Amino acid sequence: MGKRKHNTALKLKEQRSNLTFAKLNNCPTSPRKMRLVADLVRGKEVNLAMQILKFSNKDASRSLEKLLLSAISNWQSKNENVRIEDSNLFIDKINVDSARVLKRLQPAPQGRAHRIRKRSNHVTIILANNKK
Repeated sequence: MGKRKHNTALKLKEQRSNLTFAKLNNCPTSPRKMRLVADLVRGKEVNLAMQILKFSNKDASRSLEKLLLSAISNWQSKNENVRIEDSNLFIDKINVDSARVLKRLQPAPQGRAHRIRKRSNHVTIILANNKK
């Protein structure tokens, strides 16, 4: 590996170590349904986002709530001497990307078959804190 590439890799590693994030891979919900829930909490404070997810009747909100709890836990492990109430944490970014698609066939009339696509997604939450 060249020196410039090595230095760039070290910078990226340093930036990533300062980020607090959590990832959920291959969640068996379609990305479209997950994005509806993700849009509700994008940019909100962590406490408000937890309340929104807890009382939402969407199925995708349950897995997003667990992911947010994981991100908060990751933040606490990096900042052991700071209280979470004093930190003003909010959801900086939330990405919902498409994952693998399971393809199935369903019998249709007159010897035909219809394809069923069972979609899944990847979700990434990045937390940040407001400097007041």
